[in-house]
Amino acid sequence: MKIESIKVKNFKALQDFSLENIPSLCLIVGSNGSGKTTIFDVFGFLKDCLTFNVTRAIQSRGGFNEMVSRGQKDQDITFEIQYRMEITGKERLVTYILEICLVDNKPCIKREILRYKRGAYGSPFHFLDFSMGKGYAITNEEDFSKPDEDLNREEQKVSLDNLAIKGLGQFQRFKAANKFRELIEGWHVSDFHINLARGSKDAAGFGDHLSVTGDNLQNVARNLYDNDQVRFTAILEKMKKRVPGIGAITPEITQDGRLLLKFQDGSFKDPFIDRYVSDGTIKMFAYLLLLHDSAPFPLLCIEEPENQLYPKLLGELLEEFRDYARRGGQVFVSTHSPDLLNAARLEEVCWLEKQNGYTHIHRAADDEQVRKYVEEGDKLGYLWKEGFFAGADPQ
Repeated sequence: MKIESIKVKNFKALQDFSLENIPSLCLIVGSNGSGKTTIFDVFGFLKDCLTFNVTRAIQSRGGFNEMVSRGQKDQDITFEIQYRMEITGKERLVTYILEICLVDNKPCIKREILRYKRGAYGSPFHFLDFSMGKGYAITNEEDFSKPDEDLNREEQKVSLDNLAIKGLGQFQRFKAANKFRELIEGWHVSDFHINLARGSKDAAGFGDHLSVTGDNLQNVARNLYDNDQVRFTAILEKMKKRVPGIGAITPEITQDGRLLLKFQDGSFKDPFIDRYVSDGTIKMFAYLLLLHDSAPFPLLCIEEPENQLYPKLLGELLEEFRDYARRGGQVFVSTHSPDLLNAARLEEVCWLEKQNGYTHIHRAADDEQVRKYVEEGDKLGYLWKEGFFAGADPQ
């Protein structure tokens, strides 16, 4: 299920933000403070709302008054996400809208809507519609033989700070809500910390997928090493090409039941434990484990992957992101690296501009001058360095 567009109102620096025709791989460039992290936090916030509730998601960001855009404290915060999903054998454009307001200093869900067109014509039909804790969901939405007025509406009540899709999305009879809940649950907004990825871990820890922080790196490697040698060997071969000296990587259980990684340098007889391996080596290994996951996350967000990595490796890493997107996982990457941008395609790049304290976004493909230069053979990273991304540089 690919996200087609995002619209946000009054969320931090995204006072009136819109990005349409989003590609499967989207690179976002901008100066410090331009809003790259905030865009990623849209996904993080919605996932927190689903995992916990709106109150907790807002409190973890400093409260409503800190989260709402400056100068807009009397306004609602609104999110609108459009994505495509298959319904009755046909791909349809589904829209999810969430409006959050403040009532008696408590955050409340003012409106929550899930809608799409039942046919080729007409307005989108609301298959889920809740306002201030009350609403309905359609239980037979895939029965396209019936007119709108004959669909079964199931009335429900939810608490003022709980998403309706959180409860209703657990049930298969609410098809669109169920699929959208699964989509959000699968979002992976990486907050990788090298210090958390190092060191021994409990051998019984979770190891199916790399965690947001990377703190289960050893468990994921062990799981792959034990159960999918073909994929683990493919990762190791790439590590050998990208990190000089790496000959092998072995997950090993210690006598006290802990799990650690050992890296073999071809120049030495004894392997090193990961505590003594460079930051770049750990990060590259973590990215390869993440990007070679047999079940790609439907959405993957990674901030500044170029940190700690040798510039010449970034083109290969970008191709790994592109391949991940081809396998079904949409990828958003923020970057400050001209080398990474030089490997990108015109339609994959956007840049941010801060105007009067608010974030605005521009697509490289929509800029006539940038497009012409790229058609003539110029690289996007060089064009950015030369100032052709209008408003992207700090003033």
